[in-house]
Amino acid sequence: MTRKSKQPGGNMPLTYSERSKLTSYGTQTARLTTDSQLPFGDCCLQLAPAVDPVATPSGHIYSREAIVSYLLTINKQLKQQRQEYEKLLAADAQKCQSEEEVSSSLAIQEFLQKDQGPAQRSTQDHATDFSSSLKRKIDTESKEEGKKRLKEICYWLSEAQPEYNEKEHQIRHGGGTIPERPPSPMSGQPLRLKDLIPITLMREDTGVDSKCTCAVSKKTITTQKVVAIKKTGVVMLKDVYETVVKTPNGKGMICPITGKPFKEKDLLELVKGKSGFAASGKVEASKYIPTMT
Repeated sequence: MTRKSKQPGGNMPLTYSERSKLTSYGTQTARLTTDSQLPFGDCCLQLAPAVDPVATPSGHIYSREAIVSYLLTINKQLKQQRQEYEKLLAADAQKCQSEEEVSSSLAIQEFLQKDQGPAQRSTQDHATDFSSSLKRKIDTESKEEGKKRLKEICYWLSEAQPEYNEKEHQIRHGGGTIPERPPSPMSGQPLRLKDLIPITLMREDTGVDSKCTCAVSKKTITTQKVVAIKKTGVVMLKDVYETVVKTPNGKGMICPITGKPFKEKDLLELVKGKSGFAASGKVEASKYIPTMT
């Protein structure tokens, strides 16, 4: 018995050290550090401190310019997809209509030939076809017509297979699922311009790269839970809200910064920042590389 069969893991032929050196196949995982996480107050699109920040109903923070340009671009793409889908439907309807016209004209022609034609039988109805009685046939068929007839007869050839248009296939099968509104970049939920909630982010220093702070307690916001008041845009820590602002019955609450009243439904919980510690959220990234076997 070999030494590797005695190691923990049963019949695994490779050790952990040997497996870690093979990075060309299998599922590879890597630990994300704090530098790889998006800190609180940064735009989810620009990956930089948000300028003129706004929040979506899902709690993600964006720069107003970035999210507005994103919505305009996606709206333009969706409009173009709808137009292409409508053109494809119109082409299909026209094709069906032309096929119906051809079939109806052939039916009328067959009816006239059968019921109103001459009394004698045509050469096509004889037991011996007129073309087969000729000793020598003259081939007037062009090369393109011959290829077309060959495709109809020899359907097993690769040239006879129907052509596949990937763009047309996507439009035809995905046209019915074109969303009416652009999806949110992070949550995927439908998003409109009027759904954007302006917020005010207080920072430690005047610089844009400084960390955000709670508007009430002035504490630095890192990975704590954060809430925002939709009416006033004030951002504060959730525990500060529960201890200072929140009332027992949830009514008659007043913003500690602006003094405006608000209700519990006007509260929005923002997505908290993350770090390299496992308690802050997902700290591992995985990638699967398939093998040839």
